Amino acid sequence: MENRIVGLKELRENVEDYISRVKKGESFMVVRRSTPVFKISPPESEELWERVVDFTKIKRGGAPIADLLSRL
Repeated sequence: MENRIVGLKELRENVEDYISRVKKGESFMVVRRSTPVFKISPPESEELWERVVDFTKIKRGGAPIADLLSRL
C-alpha cells in the first residue's frame, strides 16, 4: 500500500479527517520541516486489542478517573 506524505501542521488541523482515512486503510508518513517523524497506519489485526473494561457501562460517555480510583 502506498504511503502518503502529510505535514505535521496539516495533520493537527485535520486530525479527524486523517483518523477516518486511516480507519479505511490508508497510511501516512508525517513530516516536520521536510523530515519524517512518524508513520500512521491502521493496526494489522483487530486481535491486537482486547477489551478489558467498558467504562461507558459505568457512566454514559465514560467515567472520570477520580470516580474510578475512589471505587478501588
